[in-house]
Amino acid sequence: MSITSAIVLYAVLWFLTFLIVIPIRLQTQGDVGEVVPGTHAGAPHNHNLKKKAKITFALAAVMWVILWWIITYEIITVRDFDWMDRLPPVSGETGE
Repeated sequence: MSITSAIVLYAVLWFLTFLIVIPIRLQTQGDVGEVVPGTHAGAPHNHNLKKKAKITFALAAVMWVILWWIITYEIITVRDFDWMDRLPPVSGETGE
């Protein structure tokens, strides 16, 4: 895996994880009962973004290490998903 691929993989994992972590334990202004005039009741009262970013960093790092290991040691390859045998054979394979 090249350095660019590794960075892109981590960035994708980070953003996907962040979008999942953001709504966890979110308290809206409507839940708390303190709606600021001019805002929606569904607006966050206390979002804790710094804490959620740290959690996201840790979770994405763990997932990245697992995926790096799977890709680097070729535990799962693209050929594992070639169910219709469209990829050319690797040199040294008989094709069976």
